[in-house]
Amino acid sequence: MSLNIKPLADRVVIEPAAAETKTASGIIIPDNAKEKPQKGQVVAAGKGTKDEPITVKVGDTVLYGKYAGTELKLEGKDYLIMRESDILAIV
Repeated sequence: MSLNIKPLADRVVIEPAAAETKTASGIIIPDNAKEKPQKGQVVAAGKGTKDEPITVKVGDTVLYGKYAGTELKLEGKDYLIMRESDILAIV
């Protein structure tokens, strides 16, 4: 997948995973009660800074904070752009 966006320095672009529509017990969650996903896939990454190179790469599945990053819409899809330091873990 190719995006027409190139993040600068230590920023990454993440495509959030779809929000859960059912609980583990099978209860359907209405749209207004869904929580923001905290998991996504890296689709673009910057080169890092002089002191700290970037550690995630395109295709990594990552966990991030609930309110981390800035939401943006490109080519009809929703993405998040955030600093690499906002990423909590690589899954």
